[in-house]
Formats: sequence, structure tokens, C-alpha cells
Amino acid sequence: MALDTESLIDRRRLKRRLTAWRIAAVALGLLALGLFLLSDRELSGSGSLLPHVARVTVSGIITDDRKMNELIEKVAKSSQVKAVILNINSPGGTTTGGEAMYDGIRHLAEKKPVVAVCGTLATSAAYIVALATDRIFVYGNTITGSVGVIFQWAEVTELLQTLGIKVEEVRSGPLKAVPSPFVPTDERARAIAEQMVQEARVWFVDLVSERRDIEAPSIPGLTDGRIYSGRQAVKLKLADEIGDEKAAMNWLIEERNVPRGLKIVDWKPARESSSLSGWLFQSLADTMGLSAERVAGIAGRISATLKLDGLVSVWHPASN
Repeated sequence: MALDTESLIDRRRLKRRLTAWRIAAVALGLLALGLFLLSDRELSGSGSLLPHVARVTVSGIITDDRKMNELIEKVAKSSQVKAVILNINSPGGTTTGGEAMYDGIRHLAEKKPVVAVCGTLATSAAYIVALATDRIFVYGNTITGSVGVIFQWAEVTELLQTLGIKVEEVRSGPLKAVPSPFVPTDERARAIAEQMVQEARVWFVDLVSERRDIEAPSIPGLTDGRIYSGRQAVKLKLADEIGDEKAAMNWLIEERNVPRGLKIVDWKPARESSSLSGWLFQSLADTMGLSAERVAGIAGRISATLKLDGLVSVWHPASN
């Protein structure tokens, strides 16, 4: 009987120990989950809490993207980011979108070194973004430049006449909502558009002169909005160096005292998603034989192109 009592006591002791270990394991798991969620919230999915170099990709059509602007602000605040590489491959976008990103990157550059590595395209608003960095790296055949602004609108009065459609409107003043697609553009409306374009052009050219420490009007074709190869851009001081991401890292180490051996970690803007949209993207991707990320990227570029309202700094948006 005594033996049975001792066995029962031992079993209870063992059960208590197992319960304690289980509680400890659950607590450890919750701690690990908390650290993961913290890193996911701070780094938008990069998952690194160690010192590193952040890579921020600027691609497709540039717009005034709140999520991207928030990401740049988070990178600036992170104590674990020791430097930033902007991976730029974009034809540009809205002038305001480029200006907003420029302001954010200049604020970022006050806290840590930032370099741009330009891929196939870094034109117009994308070049505005590159101007905000401490050093611009390009490939020899990168297409860059295209300094200037466009203001476009459709004029569909003849089409409406063909379709038998007449648009009636009441305006509060003769210059309200002009230029308009529903009436032929008169000289006053065109003059207003030209004034805005020229004012924005002067701002863009002055920005190039200031950031590149050159007399922009002296650069062949720059004020006319021409494009340049990477080699031409370096020769004309519109870019600093022919080089890739490895060259950018070496420059950060040698010139900005960034510790050697740091990993490069991708920082990505948080994207709002839902189970329904995710299912739709996945279904469409399966039908097309593409990844869901690829389909989402295509949809995003189409959506961004449709949002190119106002002043535009872009080179061949339809081809991207």
C-alpha cells in the first residue's frame, strides 16, 4: 500500500514538472511570436532585428504613395538600419509623387547615408528620387535624365459630336475646370497650363543644379528634357559612378564608415489586403500561369498609370 502511495506521489510530481515545462514552452513561444510581430511591424516583413543595410525598391509608376512614404519614415527611425540603398527602376510618374519621395529621402539622409543604384530606367520623377541621395550609381546603359514636366488632357469634343452627345455645364468662373476634355481648349486655358508646366520645369532644373552642383542649362539637352545613357550621365555629372549594388556597398564602407559585413535586408511598404482580393489574385494567377505577386504587380502598374493626374514627370509610361 505504501508503494502505491509513493508511486502516486511521484506521478503527481512528474505531472507538475511536465505542466511547468509546458507553461514555459508556451511562454517562450508567445515571446518568439511577439518578437516576430514586432519585427514585422517595424520592418514591414524584413524580419531582421540585427544591424543591417536597408534596401528600398522604387519601381513602376511613382505616385504620392502614403505607404511608401511611411516606409521611408520607418527606415529613418530604425536604430538597426546603418545605411540605405535605393534600388531604382522606374520611368517616373507624377511630379508631386517624386517631390514627396524626395522630401522623405532628404529627411532620411540627415540621419543615415543613402545611395541610389539605378537599373534599366531612372528618368523624370525617378531621377528626382535619385537626386535626394548622397551618391548615384548607374549602369553604363541605364536610361536616365528626362528632366521636365508634362500636363496632358484629352479633348473629345469631335468624338462626342459623332456619338450625338452634348455636355451641358454651369461654371462659377470662365477659368474654372479648364482645360476641359468637353470643350476646345482656348488660349487662356492653354496659357494657364503652360505657366504651371514652366514653373514646375524651373523647380526641377534648379533641383538638378543644386543637388549635382552644376549649371544645369549648360548640360546639352537637359532643359529640353532629353534622356542620357549611364555613361553620358556620369560624364556630364548627372550621376556619380558606373556601378552596381556591390560598388554602392563598398562606397558606403569606405566613405561613410558603414561597418563591413552587414547584410542587405529588403524593406517593403505594408500593403492592405483581404482574403477575397488575395483569392481573386491567386485564381487569376493560376489561370494565367503566373505567380500571385506577378499579377498583383501588373494590376498595381495599371492602377498607378490610371492615376497619373496633374503634372507628370514620366518617360514612356505606356511601355512599362
